[in-house]
Amino acid sequence: MTNPKIEITKTEVLSNNWYTLRKITYNYLKKDGNWETQSREAYDRGNGATILLYNKNSKTVILTRQFRLPTYINGNETGMLIETCAGLLDKDNAEECIRRETEEETGYKISSVEKVFEVYMSPGSVTEIVYFFVAEYTKAMKVNEGGGVEEEQENIEVLELDFAQAYNMIATGEIKDAKTIMLLQHAKINRLIE
Repeated sequence: MTNPKIEITKTEVLSNNWYTLRKITYNYLKKDGNWETQSREAYDRGNGATILLYNKNSKTVILTRQFRLPTYINGNETGMLIETCAGLLDKDNAEECIRRETEEETGYKISSVEKVFEVYMSPGSVTEIVYFFVAEYTKAMKVNEGGGVEEEQENIEVLELDFAQAYNMIATGEIKDAKTIMLLQHAKINRLIE
């Protein structure tokens, strides 16, 4: 850590159950030259990757639908969320991760991927960086039914949607997932599907 205006003075692990929640106390050098002590919590779940699969000829995209508990307890009546395929890196690099996750979740074995950007998704409380990819798919790349890994209890439904329909689902509120909105907008701005 290299910021001379920050001095970490204490790190406490509050939870190490699912991932790691830490409370960090630090001194912050303000503009007026005085040091101020602050304390924040940071949730470390590792970094992740996500991908938008698209088909130029059929003008379709592959998305997933699955139950997301945090959305359910925050007003999503069914808890179901439509999203781009995604996963945590674990020990893989981002490209290896997204290839593995694509096959596990969607059933497509993709030949090439393009990294388009990387993002801190919730920098106020979560350490995670998500690496964003796009890739073309064809029916010939379908090697299994997808749905996720059983021992991870994912229960993922694979959706093939018309791109225009998927993009419109942002406006209707049917798609509320940030990474999915960002990738659909990337596809629209960069005319990946016309």
